Amino acid sequence: MDDLLLQVRQGRPRAIARLITLVENSETAAETAVTALYSATGQAHIIGITGPPGSGKSTLVNELAKEFRRQDRRVAIIAVDPSSPFTGGALLGDRVRMRDLAGDTGIFIRSMASRGSLGGLAEATAGAVKILDAAGFPVILVETVGAGQAEVDIANAAHTTLVIEAPGMGDDIQTFKAGILEIADILVVNKADRPGADRTIQALELMLHMGEGSATRHHGRLLSTPDNGPTADGAWQIPVQATTATQGKGIPELVVDIQRHYAYLQASGVWLEREKERSRRELERLLQARLLRQLQVTVAPDRREALVTAVAAREMDPYTAVTELFAHLSPSKQAGA
Repeated sequence: MDDLLLQVRQGRPRAIARLITLVENSETAAETAVTALYSATGQAHIIGITGPPGSGKSTLVNELAKEFRRQDRRVAIIAVDPSSPFTGGALLGDRVRMRDLAGDTGIFIRSMASRGSLGGLAEATAGAVKILDAAGFPVILVETVGAGQAEVDIANAAHTTLVIEAPGMGDDIQTFKAGILEIADILVVNKADRPGADRTIQALELMLHMGEGSATRHHGRLLSTPDNGPTADGAWQIPVQATTATQGKGIPELVVDIQRHYAYLQASGVWLEREKERSRRELERLLQARLLRQLQVTVAPDRREALVTAVAAREMDPYTAVTELFAHLSPSKQAGA
């Protein structure tokens, strides 16, 4: 493992791929890798790309990677594909759609199956991002499953979140009720060469400027803004960028917006705020997983099953069952064991 970790720090693609596979398949390997590499992380700009299926996310990611490479920046891509609820397998089609990037040694592409994880990301995505960060990739693009309005985990994983919409994917009212739009740092109307693109752009801009005067939504908060330039309170004003990824149109302008947002995060101190929030959520997730594992070891399977049966039969309420299970984790219980 030590030799593998050293090769990852040197940015060797095969070592990176092997370590990500280990992290996907083993919680112990994930802990070992993150513990060893964590001090080398925190340098990459993590860019999340999400939106409904059919909006052209994969093509957009493909073109973004090319544009960053024109700036001579190494790019890593994590593309999360949905898993079959029956077999657990995934087509991993994003790697097929991005095959024209395969010959560029400055680009690393990793497809990951969601394995039933909700929120648009795979369980191992956070670990994979840290590995790529430690391997020296300054730009990491994370493309989510494309599951719809519930796909908001990316906002906690990325520094800059792009929400992709496309014309002709539903009536305008869908734009207003789509909670996923509230996580956007940049809104992108892809396939802008299609009829109705102007109306989609107008609908998004109207949503961003609802309220008295002019306003912008940022992660669910409605903030007052002037008509032009930065917001009065220094908050980020969400841009709406039109692109036609299949033709490369609008991509350079979108990268400029991404770089503007990066500069804003650094200058405003929001970068540190997001790092703290991401760390808080990661600690909560790891703590939950560890407590569950400890409970499974401490409480015999037949006792756990008996409690499940009692709850299902309405002989015990769920809160009382959890209290009984949790009692096994208390220090006094463990001391007497």
